[in-house]
Amino acid sequence: MIILQRFAELVIAKQNEKWMKNHGGVEFGHKHYRIMVGLHSLFFLFLIGEVYYFNKELSPIWPVLVTFFIITQAGRVWALTSLGRYWNTKIIVLPNAEVIVKGPYKYLKHPNYVIVTLEFIIIPLLFQAYLTCIVFSLLNIWILSIRIPEEEKALTKLTTYSQSLGHARRFFPKI
Repeated sequence: MIILQRFAELVIAKQNEKWMKNHGGVEFGHKHYRIMVGLHSLFFLFLIGEVYYFNKELSPIWPVLVTFFIITQAGRVWALTSLGRYWNTKIIVLPNAEVIVKGPYKYLKHPNYVIVTLEFIIIPLLFQAYLTCIVFSLLNIWILSIRIPEEEKALTKLTTYSQSLGHARRFFPKI
């Protein structure tokens, strides 16, 4: 089910990418994008592999984890619908576009990345796939440490991002 959701999101992202590029959108972050897609794809393969190879079962606390998962999915939908046509899996910025400061973006600069981080923890824990949880959580932190600064640099360059979201919390603090 989660994999089907991701494919549906990719279809939406492709439509949004086409719309944004047709309206002058500029793409950034080419170098890390393929790595990020590979990471997300391998996450599911490793999860399935670990569960089947080690004959893992649902966690005894699965009702709690499923509840947290449902909450993250509601947050995911909230974040994506708040961005509307501006949401994408790539970093595409429409020059001089109005920066979105509604929905979860009133409170956080990168709510979708927070949600993805939580998913990389919750989903493996649901199946007691601790190796997948640890490895992919660390890999996710690594890729986001590249992705978020690249995204913020692009948004700052082409929009009023710095001024618009100055009040929102950062996912990764400036070092």
